[in-house]
Amino acid sequence: LGAIRLAALPASETRTFGFHRAEVFASLINGTSIFLIAGGIFYEASGRLVHPEKVNSLPMLVIATLGLIMNLLSASALHEHSHDDLNVRSAFLHVIGDAAASLGVIIGGVIMYYSDWYILDAIISIGIGCVVFYGAWRVLRESTHILLEGVPRGMKVSEVADNIRSVEGVRDIHHLNIWSICSHIVALSAHLDVQPEFKGRQAKLLHAVEHMLQEKYHITHTTLQVECTHCIAGPVIKRFSHRSRQSHCNH
Repeated sequence: LGAIRLAALPASETRTFGFHRAEVFASLINGTSIFLIAGGIFYEASGRLVHPEKVNSLPMLVIATLGLIMNLLSASALHEHSHDDLNVRSAFLHVIGDAAASLGVIIGGVIMYYSDWYILDAIISIGIGCVVFYGAWRVLRESTHILLEGVPRGMKVSEVADNIRSVEGVRDIHHLNIWSICSHIVALSAHLDVQPEFKGRQAKLLHAVEHMLQEKYHITHTTLQVECTHCIAGPVIKRFSHRSRQSHCNH
């Protein structure tokens, strides 16, 4: 909730993109904590697997049932926004994992109540740990991908470049960069080599490219540099290089 409020703050002179990535950092922290929780579950389960302990099944069933109800209510409230907000998605996966854990505990509790097969407690815990671990891995993978300026998943740079070239007046494209500011804001920058006869109609051409990007890829933040002469040939994706440390020290 704090990350959502922070992300809503306006941009400033020191943070021109605003605080949108607060949700990504929150997801990274959330995913890391869930990952550690999974490790703790595996550790505790391994001990009970070797030395099963008697479980008081009835209180466990009552607590697990209450937990399942609360987690399902939380999941239903988060589900609507879990597809377009990474922070909400991480919270949604968290409560879904908890709900699955509660369901597993209920099933195990019923079996142990009638059979005294207490090793099942450790087996269920390992299963719960696997579910929690998988959810944590997904959140960590997505948040790290965004923080490393990765191209949004499911989007192909070559396909975007071809669609830009298909706009009337665009001869070629290079220095193309696509990245996610957060889970629901995608940015793009590129150099467009336009045909000479479109030199006086650059505004219309740019509008056509921006409209296509928004309609097909939901890219709403674009920075396009128009060039009316052939640039030095180069790859579509520009390679960035670190400034020489020696040069930096000399200055």
